[in-house]
Amino acid sequence: MTPPDTSRRIREFCALAPIVPVLAVKDAAQARPLAEALVAGGLPVLEVTLRTPAALEVIAQMARVPGGVVGAGTLLTPRDVVAAKDAGARFGVSPGATDRLLDACAQAELPLLPGAATASEVMALYERGYDTLKFFPAEASGGPPALKAIGAPIPQVKFCPTGGISPRNAPAYLALPNVICAGGSWVAPAEAVDTSDWPRITELARAAATLG
Repeated sequence: MTPPDTSRRIREFCALAPIVPVLAVKDAAQARPLAEALVAGGLPVLEVTLRTPAALEVIAQMARVPGGVVGAGTLLTPRDVVAAKDAGARFGVSPGATDRLLDACAQAELPLLPGAATASEVMALYERGYDTLKFFPAEASGGPPALKAIGAPIPQVKFCPTGGISPRNAPAYLALPNVICAGGSWVAPAEAVDTSDWPRITELARAAATLG
């Protein structure tokens, strides 16, 4: 999969909802009902971070939920790419980008949303053919003003900002012309997941789905 193809697929996924839930799920038994609750609330695109031992099984379970588009976050190595694809991930997300990781995603035909935080990183990825990126860590990197400033000389690149996004600041990001969606974890708070409060998560998802 070439970089233009991967960016096209990522843009299609990002266009499905204004918020992409960023999920760190500890128990695979929670995977399917969590995904169903988020999809029912209008957030079909889900990023499962590879930060827990259960992550790959969570991806496998969520991949079976009708209407869901499940990806793997925190891809760091080629091994992560292969494991995520084998588990059923339809896309990948990385905090940054290395040549080995980009090559591995291309070889596995796994669409990638690579991370960038500076104009130089954005330019390097754009030079390789990527025009849809993750802006990370968004708040720590200057928030909406920084992303707006990057967009002025590089309007060809669109972003999914992630890192410190909340209902309070998400509208400021989503109002930028170079932002197509944002990633956030608030739609699946740990206490709601731990107590299987799926109706609450659906309501949070519904509220998030109206932010765009």
